[in-house]
Amino acid sequence: MSANIDRQKKWLLIPLVGFLLMEIPGCSFKNEYPGFSQTSSGVYYRLNIMGKGELNPVPGDYITVDLRYSTTYDSVFFKARRKFQLEQPSFKGSVEECFAMMKTGDEADFIINAHDFFNKTLDVKIPRFLEGSDHLKISVKMLDIQTNQSYIHEKLAFLSWIEGFGEYERFRIKNFIKQEQIEAEPDRSGLYYININEGTGKKVEHGDTVEVHYEGRFLDGKFFDSTRKRDEVFQFVYGQELQLIQGLEKAVGLMREGARALVIIPSELAFGSHGSSTGIIPPYTSMVYEVEVLSVR
Repeated sequence: MSANIDRQKKWLLIPLVGFLLMEIPGCSFKNEYPGFSQTSSGVYYRLNIMGKGELNPVPGDYITVDLRYSTTYDSVFFKARRKFQLEQPSFKGSVEECFAMMKTGDEADFIINAHDFFNKTLDVKIPRFLEGSDHLKISVKMLDIQTNQSYIHEKLAFLSWIEGFGEYERFRIKNFIKQEQIEAEPDRSGLYYININEGTGKKVEHGDTVEVHYEGRFLDGKFFDSTRKRDEVFQFVYGQELQLIQGLEKAVGLMREGARALVIIPSELAFGSHGSSTGIIPPYTSMVYEVEVLSVR
C-alpha cells in the first residue's frame, strides 16, 4: 500500500516541477542526445514552444494532442491527432510521464525506450525496423486538457441532445446500401467489407509496418480525407493503439499487400456518439473508405 502511495506522490510531483525546474544545477544525467534534457526516470525532453496554459494534466484528465512517432534519426512512421484519458504511469520512463509534463499550447519532443513503449504501453511487438535497445522520439503538441468531471458533464449533455441519432444512422446505411446496389452483408459488428482486388502479397499481421492509400467520404459522397489527394502515403504499425479507428483496423486486418477494398464503417467502429475531436466527423456518422494496401513488411 505504501509503495503505491509513494508512486502516486512521485506522479503528482511531475506536473509541478515542469520543464524549466527539472534542469536543477548540479544534477546531471548521462545525455546521449544533444539539445535534450533528461529526467531522473530516463525520459529525454526538449520544449520547442511554450504555450499559455497554466496547469498540467493529471491522471483521469482527457487530453487532445497532435502526435508524431519517429526514430531518433527522424524517420516518421506515425502522425495523428488523438483525444484520450491520461492514465497513471505503470513504469518509470513511460509516455504518460511525457504528457504530464506539458501544459496547453506546449510543443515538445521526447525520447523514450522503444521496447518499453511498444511492449509495456501498447502491448504489441516492437516494429521490425527498431531494435530492443533503440529509443523512440515522440513529438507532442498539447491542444487541450479537460478534467474528467468536465468531460463527463459535457458528454452527458451532448448525448441528451442527440438522442435518437443512432436510429437515423442505421436508416441511412440501409438506404446507402440499397442505392449503391451493394450485395455484401455486414459482420457482427456492423462493418461492411467489399473486396475490389484480393491482392497476392503478404497478409497483414500484428507488428507489421503497413503502407496504405485511402479515401474517406461520407454517405452523401462528400470526401473528408484522401491520402491520394495529399500525395502522402499513410504508414503505421498494425496493432498499435491510437493509429486507426476500430473499423478501419478490422478491415486492414483482412487484407494483403496489393489488396483494395471498399469499407462501410458505422459510427460505433469509428468516432461514435461524440464525433472526432477535430470536428470534421459529426456524431453518429457512418463513413465509407476505399483502402489499398501498398506494402506490408
